[in-house]
Amino acid sequence: MPLAHSLMALIGFASLCVAATYAILALVAQVTWQTQKVAKTFVHLPPVTILKPLCGAEPGLYEHLRSFCRQDYPEFQIVFGVRDQADPAFSVAERLQAEFPSLPIDIVVNPQQHGSNYKTSNLINMLARARHDVLAMADSDVFVGPDYLRTVTAPLMDHGVGLVTCIYRDMPTRRMWSRLGAMYINEWYVPSVLLAWLFGHQGYASGQTLCLRRDTLQAIGGLRAISNHLAEDYRLGELIRGLGQRIVLSQYVVKGQHHEQDLDSLTRHELRWMRTLRTLRPRSFRMIFLTFTLPLALFGLVLIPAGSSLSTAGWTLCGIAIAARLVLHLLHRVGGDRPLLCDLWLLPVRDLLMCWVWCRSFMNSHITWRGVQFEVGADGILRNEKKA
Repeated sequence: MPLAHSLMALIGFASLCVAATYAILALVAQVTWQTQKVAKTFVHLPPVTILKPLCGAEPGLYEHLRSFCRQDYPEFQIVFGVRDQADPAFSVAERLQAEFPSLPIDIVVNPQQHGSNYKTSNLINMLARARHDVLAMADSDVFVGPDYLRTVTAPLMDHGVGLVTCIYRDMPTRRMWSRLGAMYINEWYVPSVLLAWLFGHQGYASGQTLCLRRDTLQAIGGLRAISNHLAEDYRLGELIRGLGQRIVLSQYVVKGQHHEQDLDSLTRHELRWMRTLRTLRPRSFRMIFLTFTLPLALFGLVLIPAGSSLSTAGWTLCGIAIAARLVLHLLHRVGGDRPLLCDLWLLPVRDLLMCWVWCRSFMNSHITWRGVQFEVGADGILRNEKKA
């Protein structure tokens, strides 16, 4: 075999080894997470303020917000925040305020901007109405059970813990684009987080849940310290780790609604997420294609000539990679309310789309967030705001 062909075959074999190894490790991380024992919670828990920044009436907003009003917890307050009373989310918050008269619910309407990150500015405006010293910030598209607050606040009884966060499972609406978007979260992003967790990484922080004490927040300079950052949750975690405190990844898995109108909406969101990852990890981001199992396995298989000494081993590795990827696709669907195999045909579409979005993320540093375009600097700061 010519030297060039041998080199290509070796590259193909290495690609297949990486694809199969990553798929297996991601699957192991997911299974390990799902089978771990649930930690006991404390009986006596401090009062908590839940901060819910709102923007627009996304699908299922009422049901999502209502789930936070039905917590099995001795004392808690909810603060909803909008920038404008004309925001349709305001009427949803008012409806809940009327539905739960015995629950302390405050609604803050304040357009004041404290930085380029609109969500963090909203939280700063809301924080003045928080009555309690334990704060739980959660995104508006999150749905939780009655035991959520009890579970995520328990680790804060250890004063070495500065922040509690959660992974999440995306629940798509019926559109194909929503299902593809949920697969991005459930089958690539979350497994990669759990794989890092499996190897001891404790830097993950997600806006789906950020639970901390008020004194910890004050020690890092308050929310203003993250008010210009694209990845405000990640930056919050960095600052808290800088205090010498730990981040705990709670065993509670929140559910999020995923809705995409069309391909353009889907790619805008995923480009923002990919460019966020590129900002946070510029060096390792270049190698992220090694986690795209199906395209990498296909690439490797194409490079190995039929009948070569590596052909049989290559097909075996490809089969292992595909099998592990398939199990990862099915694992989170077991016991769900949707047919187990209904999105199986979307698997190659999903992984190829991932490659395309990853490649596009290198072209520029612009993102679109809530209808506004930003330029993201290498330091993660949002700049040059203009209307989309």
